Amino acid sequence: MSTKIVERIAIIGATGRIGGAFAKALVGTGRHTVTALTRQESNAKLPDGVQGIRVNYDDEASIIDALRDQEFLVITLGVRAPADLHKRITIAAGKAGIRYIMPNAYGYPAVLSNEPQIDDAYTKAVLERIQDAQNGTSSSITLPCGFWYEWSLATGEQWFGFTIKERKVTFFDDGQRVITVSTWDQCGRALAALLSLPEARASPSVSEFANREVPVFSFQVSQRDMLDSLHRVLGTTDSDWEIKFEPVEKRIQDGQEELSRGTFTGFAKMLYGGVFLARNTTSNFASTGQAMNQVLGLPEEDLDEATRRTVAMVEEGWNPFANMN
Repeated sequence: MSTKIVERIAIIGATGRIGGAFAKALVGTGRHTVTALTRQESNAKLPDGVQGIRVNYDDEASIIDALRDQEFLVITLGVRAPADLHKRITIAAGKAGIRYIMPNAYGYPAVLSNEPQIDDAYTKAVLERIQDAQNGTSSSITLPCGFWYEWSLATGEQWFGFTIKERKVTFFDDGQRVITVSTWDQCGRALAALLSLPEARASPSVSEFANREVPVFSFQVSQRDMLDSLHRVLGTTDSDWEIKFEPVEKRIQDGQEELSRGTFTGFAKMLYGGVFLARNTTSNFASTGQAMNQVLGLPEEDLDEATRRTVAMVEEGWNPFANMN
């Protein structure tokens, strides 16, 4: 039986939080050569053990040259990336002969659900990215992981409803709706475990997941659970916080109106509100038995440790949208 693994892995976005988690975990196995594609003008420091190639993303030949001889491409793009960049990358990857592409389609399962998603526009965009990766040469392997816990808790009220520094929280409906979320580190472990499997002629193997979703998770939590975790980390109680309640349907409507006026964070209200709707059966996909944590040997994590990391981010002033309206 073959034990050959996928060895040569390229990452777009390796200097970001999720791309960095992927790179660190892959390097940590000692079994892969990890190459980061970066913009020609980038001065960002790459994770230890990662090779770098500068790319002109406006030049298809430059992307193809950077991806030639790579076996697996991981795409992580920020919200400021041009709308057509993902498709241009996947087309170039096909021409370079990439066998597998992990598209920029993290979040909630788009394919596993038997009913329409709540946010049709978002789901449509996710499905388009998955289809982009199936370019006639490459197979897609998608990693739905729920919302990133640290990101969503740290970023502000429009996301999970928390403003940690000001000790304020807006509960959507009663704050008890349970959803599936993941930490960046768990996502990194999941990718490293997946690519440590034999590529083929074994079970489980990488090829078994071709053109499929590989759902993984860290926690099943409600906003109430998050606040309780913050209490344990910060030594606070409910009396130290300003707690408001807002119907999630109103939150989605407000987000739509804000977005129509050009306020970017309105999209966050819409997206996160949709996941917290009671009728959204995909939002807690970990409860369905479809997650691959056991297959990949992923550990159980400590919620308070993840919350502690989030608090540290907030105290350090982390804000990925500082320059956005």
